[in-house]
Amino acid sequence: MSKWTDVRDNVVDALHVDDVTEDVKQHVTSTLLSEVMPVIENAVDNFCAVTKEQSKSESGWCKIRDGVVLPLLMQGGVYVVKLVLSNSKTVARTA
Repeated sequence: MSKWTDVRDNVVDALHVDDVTEDVKQHVTSTLLSEVMPVIENAVDNFCAVTKEQSKSESGWCKIRDGVVLPLLMQGGVYVVKLVLSNSKTVARTA
């Protein structure tokens, strides 16, 4: 089997959870925040840097789209998701 098939099967097996406890939800949320969000943030930052650089050679709507709209939507979306996950009730409050 290919490596992709192994990964896919492991993900499918992991998603078949019979009992979703508070611990499971906390673990998933913290994993998303600590491992998945940094990768997404990095990809979004790179995308935004490239589109802002490309906007310098654009004109009209494309200049606004590449320089302002796309970066704002992408970075705003990441911020909102991160804010919701970090403030959700499923994240364990530590004192």
